[in-house]
Amino acid sequence: MIEIKNIKKSFGDRVILEDISAIMEAGKCNLIIGSSGSGKTVLTKCMVGLFEPDHGEIYYNGENVLHMKKEKRKELRQQIGMLFQGSALFDSMTVEQNIRFPLDMFTNLPFNERTKRVNEVLERVNLKDTNKKFPAELSGGMKKRVGIARAIVLNPKYLFCDEPNSGLDPQTSLLIDKLIKDITYEFNTTTIVVTHDMNSVMEIGDNIIYLHNGRKQWEGNNKEIIFSKDQLLNNFIFASEFLQDAKELRMMHANDAKKIAK
Repeated sequence: MIEIKNIKKSFGDRVILEDISAIMEAGKCNLIIGSSGSGKTVLTKCMVGLFEPDHGEIYYNGENVLHMKKEKRKELRQQIGMLFQGSALFDSMTVEQNIRFPLDMFTNLPFNERTKRVNEVLERVNLKDTNKKFPAELSGGMKKRVGIARAIVLNPKYLFCDEPNSGLDPQTSLLIDKLIKDITYEFNTTTIVVTHDMNSVMEIGDNIIYLHNGRKQWEGNNKEIIFSKDQLLNNFIFASEFLQDAKELRMMHANDAKKIAK
C-alpha cells in the first residue's frame, strides 16, 4: 500500500500539485486520470522518488519514504517495477537481454538462475520463445508485454504503468489491461496506472483518482464513476471519443442495478 498525504509541488511560481491525499491499495489497480497538465505525471514521479514534494508525506507500507536514508531508498526502488509509455526497450538488446537487465543490475544471481527467471516472466506474458528477437521485430503490443515482463522480473511489490495502452489498437489494449489486472491480483501488487484511456478506466479501475488543475477532484471506482454527479469529471469522461461507449456502459450498469434490486 502507498499512502500520500497533503502533497504539494511547485516549479517556480507554477503550482502543479495542491494538497493531494490518497491511498493506493495493494492487490488493486489504482488509476490516476485527468487531462494533460493536471499533474498526473508529477504525482507519480513524487511517489517513485524522482521528484521531492515541497510539502506532504509519502508512505510505503507505513514507512515515510521522505525520511528514509539513501540505502533504504535504494532497497525500496528495487521493489518498484516501471512500465514506461514507450516501453523504453534497448534496441540493440534482445528480448532476453532487455528483461534480464534489472537482474544484472540489482542481483547477484548466477546466470542460469537469471535466464530461468527471464523465461518464467516471458511465459507469464505469453511471449514464450521470443528470447532472441530484437525490439524491431516485435509488434507494439508485444513490446508492451516485454516491458511488463521486465517490470515484474524482480517480483516488485509496486508496479507503475505510464499510459500502458498508448499507441495500441483497442483489441491489444484490452489484452494489456487484462494482463496488468491479472498480475496485480495474482501477486497482490500495488499497481498504479496513469492513463487517458476510458476503456481502461472501466475495465481495471478498482480505485480511480481524477486530478483537475493539480487537485484531487474525485475518487472512486469503475462502478461509481458512471454515476458521478461531479460536473468536471463528467465533462472529462463524456468529452472523450468514448462518449457513446460510456453512455452504453452507464445504461448497462443501470439495468444491472435494476435487476439486482428486483
